[in-house]
Amino acid sequence: MRRRSLIAAAPVLLAAACTSAPPAPPPIAVFFTADSATLDAEAQAVVRGAAEAAKARPGLDVVVLGFAGPAGGVAYNVALSEARAQHVADMLVREGVARGRIRISPRGPVPFEAIATESRRVEIRIGG
Repeated sequence: MRRRSLIAAAPVLLAAACTSAPPAPPPIAVFFTADSATLDAEAQAVVRGAAEAAKARPGLDVVVLGFAGPAGGVAYNVALSEARAQHVADMLVREGVARGRIRISPRGPVPFEAIATESRRVEIRIGG
């Protein structure tokens, strides 16, 4: 009996799998210059792409994580990481992502990565 139930349910399960949203993409990184929360042309292009990816997955939340390098004071870098995340979130909204789907999470200063600019970033995570 159990096997018969699975066979009968197979078309429904297959249809659900084919119509479900595409899987969440890996985090998308937007990089900044030192002491800046300004989105240059390259960063704007990245955010536009992230907005398209988010709009293709309307059921998933979007988390915007802001980071800053370790140079300078902690309070300054927390504020800078928040400003970076806010600028990216604002552009996502302008590109058509519903503000209610977006959560901002400033992370503040982090140690320099292999390349210093990697610490000065925002990560966009679609699906958390």
